[in-house]
Amino acid sequence: QVQLVESGGGLVQAGGSLRLSCTASGSILSISAMGWYRQAPGKERELVAGITTGSSTNYADSVKGRFTISRDNAKNTVYLQMNSLKPEDTAVYYCNAAGVRVDQYRYLHVWGQGTLVNVSS
Repeated sequence: QVQLVESGGGLVQAGGSLRLSCTASGSILSISAMGWYRQAPGKERELVAGITTGSSTNYADSVKGRFTISRDNAKNTVYLQMNSLKPEDTAVYYCNAAGVRVDQYRYLHVWGQGTLVNVSS
C-alpha cells in the first residue's frame, strides 16, 4: 500500500510564505509525476503545479512566479514553496502521485489527505 503524507499547511497573512511537503511511503519502485492540486470552498479541484521525474514542471497561470515546485526523487518527496500568498490561494491542498510503480506490472495513482492553507487579508 502506498500513502502520501502532507505537511506544512497553516494560517498565514497575505504576502507571506509557506512550504508544503509531501512524502510517499510504501513499496515503491518509481514515481512518474508528482504534483499539487487545491480545492477552495464551493469550487472544483484544480492543478496548482506538477513535476516529472526529470524535473519538468508546469504551473497554473494563477501561481506562476509565486509558487515553486521541486522534488527529491531519492526521498519520494515533493515540495511546494508558496510566496506572495493571496487570500484567493486559500484552499485545501492535495498532493498527487501518478505512475507509482509498485511491481513489474502495477502502477497506481495516489492522493494525499489534504492540508489546509488559509491566507488572511
